[in-house]
Amino acid sequence: MRKEHRPYLLKRMAAILSDAWARHFLLPSFDRIGAGHKILSPWSVSIFGEPITAGKNLHLLSAFFAPVQLCVWSGEDGKGEISIGDHCLICPGVRLSSASRISIGDNCMFAYGVYLTDADWHDIYDRTKSIGASRPITVGNNVWFGDNAFVAKGVTIGENAIIGARAVVVHDVPANCVVAGNPAKVVKQLDPEREIKIRASLFHLPPDEFIRWEASMDRYMTRNNSWLGWLRASLFPKIGD
Repeated sequence: MRKEHRPYLLKRMAAILSDAWARHFLLPSFDRIGAGHKILSPWSVSIFGEPITAGKNLHLLSAFFAPVQLCVWSGEDGKGEISIGDHCLICPGVRLSSASRISIGDNCMFAYGVYLTDADWHDIYDRTKSIGASRPITVGNNVWFGDNAFVAKGVTIGENAIIGARAVVVHDVPANCVVAGNPAKVVKQLDPEREIKIRASLFHLPPDEFIRWEASMDRYMTRNNSWLGWLRASLFPKIGD
């Protein structure tokens, strides 16, 4: 389906069910997660190991065809950690794998299929050694990762940086620049005179007001939908649905 056919009540019921599933089965896997989180398709999120923490207003979008995976290795060869800041956006297919530490600042955005790993996961010469070389990854505030970007161990990324789609980042990235390619190189500097609007600006309302605003938007977007129309589109879809 390329359109939303569900009536308002059905859409809200699905959202309540998703939130309840996330609270019961997924949130206990976090050592800490802030208020205001929104997790879509939580049954497609895989969280393994500890500690894994996230700040407030985490928006995590997963999908059955592109699950989100947060993995910390806590065996005798390593003790990883994943720390995600406030107001971050994680899209389907994102993977964070840690044997040392992955630290992510506030207002960061991860597009489809981004992969951050702070370890090689096997030693170069001893292929039975499960971790291999491992060094922490540090991501500054307001970093934007394009589709299928890859970040290797030991990399530090400065604030406001943009990582281009399919970039392979094996060296540190300066603040306020755009990198692209394999290996990733600086291709553009951001204009220091221009203000950058960050994701935190989306959450200026108190949590209760934000929930009411979100519900009002759902009501508006589904205003022309009906139960009969949803059933017809679900059972007998046609061109345009």
